[in-house]
Amino acid sequence: MAYVVLATWIAKPGEADAIRKILETVTPGNRAEEKVLAFQAHVSKDDPNTFVLYEKYADASGYADHRGTEAFKTHVLGDAIPRLADRTVREFETIE
Repeated sequence: MAYVVLATWIAKPGEADAIRKILETVTPGNRAEEKVLAFQAHVSKDDPNTFVLYEKYADASGYADHRGTEAFKTHVLGDAIPRLADRTVREFETIE
C-alpha cells in the first residue's frame, strides 16, 4: 500500500507569489527523494491563494523521511508556513 498526503495551503494576503516560488523550488528535490512516487503542487484557478499538494510515498516512512529533510525544514517549516493563513494535512493509504 502506498501512502498519500493531501495538503491544502491558504496563503496570507500578498503571499501567493512567494508560496508559488517555494513550491517551484522544492518540487524537483521532492520528486527525487527515494520513497517519493509522486509529488504535484496545484494552485486554484478560482483563488490564487489556495494551493493543494498531492504527495504519494512508497510507505509511511517515506513521508517521515521527507519531513526530516533539510529542504522541508528550511523551505516549508521555515519559509512557507509563516506565510500561510491556514494549512491542513490529511494522510491516506491507497486501496489496492
